[in-house]
Order: sequence, then C-alpha cells, then structure tokens
Amino acid sequence: YCGLGAYFFRGSLKSAIPIARKRQYNEANGKWQMTNDKWRKELLMIAIKECNKKAYAKINLSLDVIGKKANGYHEVRMIMQAINLYDSVTVRLTERSESDSARVRLTSDSKEIPCDETNLAWKAATVLLTNKREKRPQDLQREPAIHIHIEKKIPIAAGLAGGSADGAAVLHALNELFELELSLQELMELGVKLGADVPFCLMAQAASVFQEGAALQKKGVAAQKNAASTCAEATGIGECLSPLPPLPSFVLLSKPPIAVSTAEVYGALDLSKIEQRPGTDEIIESLRSGEQSRLYKNMYNVLEKVSCFLYPEISDTKNAMDLAGAAAKAMMSGSGPTVFMLAPEKSMLEPLLHKMKALNRETFLVETLVIDQK
Repeated sequence: YCGLGAYFFRGSLKSAIPIARKRQYNEANGKWQMTNDKWRKELLMIAIKECNKKAYAKINLSLDVIGKKANGYHEVRMIMQAINLYDSVTVRLTERSESDSARVRLTSDSKEIPCDETNLAWKAATVLLTNKREKRPQDLQREPAIHIHIEKKIPIAAGLAGGSADGAAVLHALNELFELELSLQELMELGVKLGADVPFCLMAQAASVFQEGAALQKKGVAAQKNAASTCAEATGIGECLSPLPPLPSFVLLSKPPIAVSTAEVYGALDLSKIEQRPGTDEIIESLRSGEQSRLYKNMYNVLEKVSCFLYPEISDTKNAMDLAGAAAKAMMSGSGPTVFMLAPEKSMLEPLLHKMKALNRETFLVETLVIDQK
C-alpha cells in the first residue's frame, strides 16, 4: 500500500508564532519584516509518505544461452515465472534536515545484504531520483530523504532474483510516492540499467498489484495492465519480455549454503559445448494449453551443468530431489545454487520438504504467482 504515515511540525512553537503572522519583529529598526529563514522556521505540517511493496522471487522454467554480444553480455532465451516468496520493501519519504546531505538511507533485518550504494534497492532510488530531477528540476530544493527498509525472506545470491526484486519494488514505490506516472515500459527501461532481471520483476509486481485491486494512478503503470504478467518469455539479455499465461503449481525450493557468482558461471560456459537445450517453444505452447506434463519434459537450464561442476553442492541437492521422485525433475534456477521441483498438488512435495530441510536450511514450499488477467 501507499499512503500517509504520520504528521509532524517543523520548528518549535516559539519560533513558529511570529511566522504565523507571516513576519517577524526586528528590534534593531523597530519594524515588522518578512522572515528570510522560511524553510527552517516556518510552521509547516509535513506528511511522511510511505509505501509497502512485495518483492517476489522468480524461477526459470527454462534458460537457454544462444550467443554472446561484442560487449561481453550473453544473449538468452528463457521463461521466467514469479513465485509467492517475497521480501517486504517499505519506502518512506521524510524531511531531510539542512545538515543531512544523504538522499537515501537503507536498512534491513538481514545482516547478509549490504545497506549501502552497492545494493540494487539503493541504486534503484538513485536512478529514479535522477529521472525525477530531469522531469521536475523545480522540486530539487524541496527533495525529501528516502528511507528504504527491506525485510528479507528470499535467500541471498540464490538465482531467485531477490536483489532485482527489491530494486523493482523501490522503483514502483517511488513512482507512486512522487506521482511521476511513469508507465510500466518506462520503469522497465530504467530497471534494465540496474540488472537484466529487474524488468521481469517490475512486470510481475505490477501484475500482482492489479490482482490485489490496489489503487494505482489513472495514468502510468495502471494504463498498461495487459502488458503485465507473472510469467514471461525473456530474450536479449533478459530485458525483452513477452507476457505468457502463468503456470499454476506448487514449488519446492532448496538452496545449498553457498553463494554462486553469476559472472563466474557465464564465464565458464562454452557455447560450442552445449549438448542439450530446453524446448522453449514447447513450454510456451504448454503454458497456453495447460499441458503440464509436456512442460516438464521440455524444461532445462543450460547453466546447470557448469554450475554443478563449479559448485558440487548443487549436484548434491539436485540428486536428493531426483531420488525422492515427484511430478517433475529437479532443476536449477538461474545461475544457481537454488534447485526447485514442481508439482500440481502440495501433498506431492510435502514429504520431500522435511528431507530437503535436513540437507539445506533454506528450503521452502510455496506456490507460483498466478494472476487472473481477465
């Protein structure tokens, strides 16, 4: 939600009294004069505006790497699906004191994420502020401070786009708090500057807002409801999105207690040695037709072989899931290390949940995020 959190007075009552009369008495010349210290002493009621967002994680139903650009980025084709595992992101606009030069402040209940300018949530605020200043340079002197607080639920460095989701949530929140009325496409163009997964996270979060019936601007994001989905085909470096019908499913996630370097995984990938690829076209057709068994058969992640070689713990987790057996084979999400398994019924995964928790503490049983777009 977005709204007003509280009110407070700026300046003491003593200093505010003469300003209530719009002028001050100058004892030196015996005259009443207008104050020249308006912003510090003027009696104002400043609203603290606050917005809470759910930053949803994602899994890859497929991930194919089809080429490498001259700039070093890899071209991909993949299917991404949002899941109902999320961080809670609160963005608050507050008065910035004259002595405080900081525009952004970031806090979290997790000690495992950086609370500085290296965090994607912080970077998202900076990108949005730059856009705002270009559109409204007259607001610069009255620019408030931005306080971001993240309550982490998504495992860190897990291949689930947790950092990207947080950044996307900040972009959505500030777009609403500043009433910029940026469209979803405009937000995604800003988001890709932060990371390749941010545009999809923006799309999925927008779709979830429509589902919840939350109030949105009459313009901007709300005008592009049909462009939002919690499932999409991604091409380019991951920023070119085509909405797809989401997959209704339960998802068992298990993250080994390691952090994977995405750059290291892509760096070790030899495109000429890829022996198996996902059936992306078949997956798209199965999402449209609802044939889950066909979807399972065509799921594949070309990064999995590389990641498993570099990090054997991923293979251990995947093998533990495969041996237990379920409706679909186990597969790695993103560049890892999280491994997931799908099933149409929760009861099919519940016995495996306890086994996987004994192996990896960060194990979850959740659902995919399915949005009715009718």
